Amino acid sequence: MLCKSLEFKNVVGQKIKVIDIPVLAINNRYYFMIQVRLQIFVSYIYTHPQEKSCYSFRDYLKRKMNGSDFKDLFSAQEIENRA
Repeated sequence: MLCKSLEFKNVVGQKIKVIDIPVLAINNRYYFMIQVRLQIFVSYIYTHPQEKSCYSFRDYLKRKMNGSDFKDLFSAQEIENRA
């Protein structure tokens, strides 16, 4: 699966890294949902300083998405990358 990572500094200047961000085609049925979830997740991390400096977006999605949608999203990604 093709994933991206994102690095930025939060409101207090702490360097934050978000890993395991799935790369989706615009016509993928999960594209909009992933974009919105990523924006919500990054906004929360930016404004709420934590002790951690590295976060997994995949783990966040596992907690927030329906289990069958989560499995479908990541199994579809693995099939696309094999082709």
